[in-house]
Amino acid sequence: MAVRIRLRRMGAKKRPFYRIVVADSRSPRDGRFIEEIGYYNPLTDPAEIKINEEKALDWMRKGAQPTDTVKYLFKTTGILEKYKAQKSNNKQNSDAKEE
Repeated sequence: MAVRIRLRRMGAKKRPFYRIVVADSRSPRDGRFIEEIGYYNPLTDPAEIKINEEKALDWMRKGAQPTDTVKYLFKTTGILEKYKAQKSNNKQNSDAKEE
């Protein structure tokens, strides 16, 4: 099962509001999802982004792939850098254990 971290559109016509959800890649955009991890409101100035960092990192460690837009939001909030740092740190630790 391919799991994606993506946006789920909410709000009225011409007034978008997005929830950041973890969902099966085969489910529809606004359909069934596994877990909600945050939201994104592009209409405010500056755009309002609220993401549960622990849940996002946990899902990415489990193999969930963020979409391009969500990857940009993660980069903006600093979650992507933390994930890359954890990944490289784990790789260094596993290399040290092998020696």
